[in-house]
Amino acid sequence: MDTKIEKATFAGGCFWCMEPPFEGIDGVLEVVTGYTGGHVKDPSYEEVCEGDTGHTEAVQITYDPSKITYDRLLDVFWRQIDPTDAGGQFVDRGTQYRTAIFYHSDEQKMAAEKSKAQLEKSGRYMKPVVTEILPSAEFYIAEEYHQDYYKKESMRYKNYRKHSGRDKVLKGLWQYQKPDESELRKRLTPLQFKVTQEKGTERPFENEYCGNKREGIYVDVVSGEVLFSSRDKFDSGTGWPSFTRPLEPENIVEKEDADHFMVRTEVRSRNAGSHLGHVFPDGPEPTGLRYCINSAAIRFIPKEDMEKEGYGGYRDLLIS
Repeated sequence: MDTKIEKATFAGGCFWCMEPPFEGIDGVLEVVTGYTGGHVKDPSYEEVCEGDTGHTEAVQITYDPSKITYDRLLDVFWRQIDPTDAGGQFVDRGTQYRTAIFYHSDEQKMAAEKSKAQLEKSGRYMKPVVTEILPSAEFYIAEEYHQDYYKKESMRYKNYRKHSGRDKVLKGLWQYQKPDESELRKRLTPLQFKVTQEKGTERPFENEYCGNKREGIYVDVVSGEVLFSSRDKFDSGTGWPSFTRPLEPENIVEKEDADHFMVRTEVRSRNAGSHLGHVFPDGPEPTGLRYCINSAAIRFIPKEDMEKEGYGGYRDLLIS
């Protein structure tokens, strides 16, 4: 049976910056930059930059919906933009840098409208969300030198991004505010505090999730950021929950750990900075890695509870 393939199209300002967040995500097959939403056939980059073609810079994503949901792609999209800016994005001004979601089906339209409404109600923004939700239009692939620009011209890309103001604004919008120590001690059990804040280790086999075989996801016990999936969990025989890979690689930070007279790779959560465990190169395929994680550092959300807890976009990624 042929794999069902779908497309998603998003405009979020400079398309150089919109390509990297989607590439490398499991289920995303291809990301291309281009122009869409205008009235000029097959425009050039120079024509679009003039702002007279009606087009906006955009990315078109080809993905496998059996591995990643459209809701998840929407979540990635919103985290790359300032949806309250109708005049462009960050340092780039003009309609060619406006934000938009171009839906390819009624299902995508409904999902986009729902996610936009939820964002408006979240209280995250002081101004209205103005990102448009529009039917997909002809998508013109940009010139070859624009494809994977962040790889081909990495120094120029990094310099542009640094001075664009994008990261500063996004950090302010999405930065997690970690509670102080006294509040954490109230929220966490003594073991959870010792593991996450003091780099402790729980006893093997005598922990909550070592033998857990239910379908669901594992999130940081402090911040709730998504870390691992039951899909990638395996029995390593070590006595701790083990995973072949993170569900959200961007939420994982790895650093050298020279404690206890050995050199290991420590694993922490990006936003909360929680100590999670360590990663070792002795895991099974497809990655050959073993993320050895303390149960006390994570919280399990079963598949049936993911929607009500706000993780519905991940539900369809699990094995049925």
